Amino acid sequence: MRLLVSQKSLLSSAALLLAAAMQVWATGAMDRGFEEASHQSQTMGREMSYRILLPRGYSAKGNEAVRYPVVYLLHGLWGSYDNWTDKNPPRALVRENVIVVTPEGGNGWYVDGVGGPAARYESYFVRDLVLEIDSKFRTKPAREFRFVAGLSMGGYGAVKFGLKYPGMFSMVGSFSGALDAPLRTQSNALLNAPIVAVFGDEESPVRAANDIFSLADAVNDEARQALPFIYFDCGSEDWLIETNREFSKLLLRKKIPHEFRQLPGGHNWTYWNAQVHEFFRLVDLRLASGNR
Repeated sequence: MRLLVSQKSLLSSAALLLAAAMQVWATGAMDRGFEEASHQSQTMGREMSYRILLPRGYSAKGNEAVRYPVVYLLHGLWGSYDNWTDKNPPRALVRENVIVVTPEGGNGWYVDGVGGPAARYESYFVRDLVLEIDSKFRTKPAREFRFVAGLSMGGYGAVKFGLKYPGMFSMVGSFSGALDAPLRTQSNALLNAPIVAVFGDEESPVRAANDIFSLADAVNDEARQALPFIYFDCGSEDWLIETNREFSKLLLRKKIPHEFRQLPGGHNWTYWNAQVHEFFRLVDLRLASGNR
């Protein structure tokens, strides 16, 4: 009898501890503002992770008629899908009116690289991930309600997506974008290895297909009307400032709608964390104006 009482006490205590632990986990998940998620990518042939930040008041069992625009935030080289949330204060990126998604891009430059199916980050994003988000969450699955931006490598990726897939995005954004990545060969020892690993040698067709300077230069009058609005900025102390200036000159010559800002700052999270909120502000303005 005494043993039974002891066992019941232990079970009761264990249940209380489990309940307390679940409460702590739920509170922590709510405080941090994002949900950890993954899905099986047919393109990549493996499980791919992402984080999703749902608007305040969003409920999985909410009104089906209440749907939200989506902003995708791309990370930089040597980063991962958790960078944007880990490098910001808890809930800093949670918006009132849009869903925010931070996908995994590896060191793949958001292109279908020379490494084969496991390196097809472009196809993964435009085919698998967007479908995953639109099918699992209450999004507004139309061009005028879809936005993509990123930092450094991610800035290059966002602008490239806008030029190659204009029917998918209303506006694209780049912060300190490495916009000339496919053009780089031996000019930067630190970048050379990850660039060659993805784009191949200097004559590789992958370089030619993903050179956004060439893509923008090829835009004609008809294609220009279909492009998303391009926003990009770069810090005046950033080593990529000249690349961004040159890209702005090209867009001006081609009369491609865009906004380029040169701001005080360097290639760091202090700069990017400030500029992502400016991009959110521009998203809000664009949504309020009916994407005009």
